[in-house]
Amino acid sequence: MRHPTFDLDVLRTFVAGVELGSFAKAADRLGRSTSAVSAQLKKLESQVGSAVLVKSGRGLILSPAGESLFSQARRLLELNDEIFASLRDARIAGTVRIGLQDDFAEHLLSDVLRRFSRVHPLVSLEVSIARNAELLAQIENGRLDLALAWETDSSTPYALRLGETRMHWIGPRDLPALPRSDNQPLPLVVFDAPCILRSAATRTLDQARIPWRVALTSPSVSGIWAAVSAGLGVTLRTRIGLPAHLAVIEDLPPLPMLGYVLHQAREAPTAAVRQLSESIQASLAELR
Repeated sequence: MRHPTFDLDVLRTFVAGVELGSFAKAADRLGRSTSAVSAQLKKLESQVGSAVLVKSGRGLILSPAGESLFSQARRLLELNDEIFASLRDARIAGTVRIGLQDDFAEHLLSDVLRRFSRVHPLVSLEVSIARNAELLAQIENGRLDLALAWETDSSTPYALRLGETRMHWIGPRDLPALPRSDNQPLPLVVFDAPCILRSAATRTLDQARIPWRVALTSPSVSGIWAAVSAGLGVTLRTRIGLPAHLAVIEDLPPLPMLGYVLHQAREAPTAAVRQLSESIQASLAELR
């Protein structure tokens, strides 16, 4: 038995006409004559077996059958377009050089980049983990295609602010309240200067008139987590990549939000760079 099959071009004309409220406008948008559109509608009604449009005054409205068809036709066209997009994307090849601020590395490397490589097996990824200033410099001199960094006063021509997340004081999970004396400075575990979060920590403590000292500096977030876990001090970070054995400390001064920005080296990137950029944006939307 031969199953009837809808002509997707006819369905596209039908959906466009309903959405635009005019089949004359649909004809113009799709590059067809009005007589060709009329012929397509007649073909559609022949396939459906009843009228999909009925007269209402001087215009046309959807019949009950047309109303049902319109909803399902849109879904069918969306699925058709998604299939072709996925097949097109699977053929994307090339190399993408991406730089990440250390805080984002674990989340993106284990999740976004892994899924991206699975969908785009012909794309090679070159990943650099660096501090904000270095990432922006590499974007500007063309050594990186994309860079995900914290928001600062410095920027690049093709930067997109993706959102913001709150900064927190972080300490060991088994230390819900921080034992400290007013006479003893608060020990801090931080990156070496210059560092956005280090500056935020010292500025906030100074404003609250809480004495502090730098107990340890580390060039990496993993080193900071290890030092805090060992009880050498507290740090200021976000919840991104926060280990389970560490926790937010609530009895220190509140902190502001910190924005994160995706920097792009070129206004018109390659298809591979554009696809990775979109994947990162979709993933980090969950942090907002």
